[in-house]
Order: sequence, then C-alpha cells, then structure tokens
Amino acid sequence: MPDNSIKNTILAPMEGVIDAPMRARLTKLGGYSRCVTEFVRVTNVLLPERVFHRLCPELLTGGRTCAGTPVYVQLLGSDPATLARNAIRASELGALGVDLNFGCPAKTVNNSMGGSVLLRYPDLVGEIVKTVRDAVPAEIPVTAKIRLGYDNADALEQIVAGISDAGASELAVHARTKFDGYKPPAYWDRVKSALPASMKERSVINGEIWTVQDALAAVQRSSCPHIMLGRGALSAPDLAYRIRQGDKDAQPAPWETLVEEVLDQFLTSDCSSHRHIGNRTKQWLAYLKRTYPEASLLFKRLRTLHSVNEISSAFDDHRRYDLTSIQETIEAS
Repeated sequence: MPDNSIKNTILAPMEGVIDAPMRARLTKLGGYSRCVTEFVRVTNVLLPERVFHRLCPELLTGGRTCAGTPVYVQLLGSDPATLARNAIRASELGALGVDLNFGCPAKTVNNSMGGSVLLRYPDLVGEIVKTVRDAVPAEIPVTAKIRLGYDNADALEQIVAGISDAGASELAVHARTKFDGYKPPAYWDRVKSALPASMKERSVINGEIWTVQDALAAVQRSSCPHIMLGRGALSAPDLAYRIRQGDKDAQPAPWETLVEEVLDQFLTSDCSSHRHIGNRTKQWLAYLKRTYPEASLLFKRLRTLHSVNEISSAFDDHRRYDLTSIQETIEAS
C-alpha cells in the first residue's frame, strides 16, 4: 500500500542545472506537484518581460510544463519594493505562484545581498515576504525558501515566525546553514522545533533526500508534510514517482531506459551553444553516478568530447560495449 505521509513533492530551483528543458523531462517522469524556476535576479529595476520568458518559458503555456505541472517564478533580491514590482509583473505574465529565494549559498549572490545572506536580517526577510504578498493578487501563492541560517541556526525560529506572520503561502527549508553548504547530514530534526503551528501544514523539507526511505525519514523527523527534491531528482530521475507510489523497495528505473533520456536531453537541449556542447549532459551524468555505476562509464567516454558527432558516437559505443560487457558479466555470474 502506498505511504501517504508525504503529501506533495516539489522540484527544487537548482541554478544552472534544473532549467526549463530539465523541468519538462523530470516532470514527464511523474510524481511532482510543482516546480520552481531558477532565480530571476532583481536589483533596483522592473525587469522586461523577456527576462521572465527566458527563465520561465512555461509562462507561454499556461505556467505549466508539458506534463501539466505548475511552475512558480522565483525571485532573488533584497529590495522589498522592487521585488514586489517584479512579482506583480510575473503574475501579470501568468505565473501561477511567486517564490522568494533566501537560500542560495553562492558567494557571488551573497556578496550582492541576495540569497542566504539575508538570513542574517530576519526583519528584512519578513518585510520582503509581506511586501510581495501584499502586492500580488490574493489568489497567487507567495512562497519562500530558506536555509537553517547563515553561519548558524540561532535565528531560525525568528525567521520562520516572520515569514509566517507575513502571510507566506508555504515555506521550504533546506535543513543546513549557508556554511554547511551541501555537506551531509541535513538537520531535518532542527526544522521541527522551529515551525509554529500555523506553518505545520505549509512547510516543505529539503536536503539529503536521495531515496524513498530518505523522503519518509525527512518528513517524519521534520514534521513537514511536503518535500523538495534537487540533487536527488537528478541522481535518480524517477525518485518523485517512486515516492508518490510509496513503495520503499521499488528500484530506480533501469539504466538502459534512462540512458535514452540522457541522449535525448543532449540532442534536444545541450547543443544550442557551440562553445558549451555537452556541458549540461556531463553535469547530469556527474549526478547520475550516485545511483548508476554505468553513468561513470559513459562519463569517461565523453568527458573530453565537445562535438555533437563525437558525443553521439560515445553514446553508441557505451551501449555497444559497456552495456554488453555488463550484461555478459551478469549472465556469467
């Protein structure tokens, strides 16, 4: 029987990794309730429509991926009024929700007063959420994503309370500080004590969720009914589907099936820039290696290649030699 303790699975906004083509690919595999775009960087101006369409082309298709999964537009910045103006523009363009980024740990972002550095200023975080919430139509959800804190989690309760009081529709918590980065573990338990009763049903846990078992443990230990997948989604693309099914023992999709997704990703969305051909594919394979040993073999074949023909041939050789050799070894054992 499926385990219903996880209500919704959200695809995380991984900058430079989970773009529109990847959102389309992952949501097609099933299990996701919603996606969030890479961040729209807001400084002190109202951005032109083309910026929103570039980062969220789904605005042209009803704000949903080709699988019908809703996509929220993510804003990153520190000026409440300008963020509100851009949130209004996003909603006017058809965004189904606006997400506010208080979690990005990148130094370049933090040095420009964006992302997780704002967690050092809980009052400003609350002001941003309230200003954006008051600006956009009531039917447009305004969500926020944070970490436990910047260099420590001392202000977590204050940050969460401020976001809740400001009227956020939902709060996602990456259960590590900025200085923890992505180093295991994620401190799921720390989130539980910080959530006010008003946020219990509107909270999302994120960080170190690689398997169905991890997802169930994260929800149980954090008291968040929803989860967000980032690196786990890339390392096991059908993870959200297996979580939705609730089968702890279900195995990831076979590599023979998944490698065709990787090839299609390369051919359809990784060849547009001659200077960067294959980069996104190599990046994805680096994540896939966690779940699939075969991904390491394919990565080695195309690591130094930079042309469509060479990389396509590497896929052929991988299927012809690597997978055949693996199958022969299995049959002989």
